[in-house]
Amino acid sequence: MTQTDQIDSADAKENGSIGKQTARLVLVTGVSGAGRTTTLKILEDFGFDAVDNLPLRLLPNFLVSDADLGAPCAIGLDIRTRDFGVDQFADIVRSLRAQPGLELTLLFVDADTTILQRRFTETRRPHPLTQDRPLIDAITHEKRLMAPIATLADMIIDTSRLKPAELRMILLDQFHIGDKDGMSVFVKSFSFRQGLPGEADLVFDVRFLRNPHYDPELRVCTGLDDRVGRYIEQDGDFAGFMTRLKDLIAPILPRYAEEGKSYLTIAIGCTGGQHRSVYIARLLNDWIGQLGYDVHLSHRDKPAEPDEQKSGGEAI
Repeated sequence: MTQTDQIDSADAKENGSIGKQTARLVLVTGVSGAGRTTTLKILEDFGFDAVDNLPLRLLPNFLVSDADLGAPCAIGLDIRTRDFGVDQFADIVRSLRAQPGLELTLLFVDADTTILQRRFTETRRPHPLTQDRPLIDAITHEKRLMAPIATLADMIIDTSRLKPAELRMILLDQFHIGDKDGMSVFVKSFSFRQGLPGEADLVFDVRFLRNPHYDPELRVCTGLDDRVGRYIEQDGDFAGFMTRLKDLIAPILPRYAEEGKSYLTIAIGCTGGQHRSVYIARLLNDWIGQLGYDVHLSHRDKPAEPDEQKSGGEAI
């Protein structure tokens, strides 16, 4: 290489014309109380530069000056952001998607209206649109205002019944962050009355099994009680069902792992989410652990134990 070529190459590097990496940006938005701040904190833990409530008019200029910093960036914006406008925000998103060298993800966090109402009531935080409205009307109004942005989103996460640890694993999987030795499996029990878990990859219905709810002594217990387990196992179809369930799951777990999936959720549902689903989820969790997978067990709708009631548990 001649001296002239070396100078030209150096100038090209300085101007960013060669060797320039794609800048990664995540815009985190959604409805108030759905977990936007928690999501930003998790992304910050993952190595993102996190900025909350950046005035909308500064967003394009911020990206021009910070696009070459190397670290991915996450910016939180919602109805409380200064000068926020739905149409203006949508126009900025479209322009950013057309910008070369920028990998943009629009992440929208949402939750059921009743869950949002409970969160605001329990924390005693005012809703940004309350003003002279009842809380339920403010939540409904914001959902209606934000609906056009939800339609633009690359990813929508319903946090209604997610714990922070589960949200963390979803983000870890979706953004392929960090080095993992293998796939993590999350086994979750739930109640069909409370709706399907939105994050579930596989859902199994165990409502056909013998129901401990109809035994007066077991009604107040949960599937964590071995007496409940023995009651369920007396069902003539129990053993055959468990065998077939394992035969179904065993060959597909490694296939999911081979596809690069780092997070898999298996949901087990019954009517009340207290007895049958909890017990079957326990058994499935133990078995998957014996197969060598990193497995985690949770019970979405199981009645809280006394210690859990006192602590209140984690909330998004």
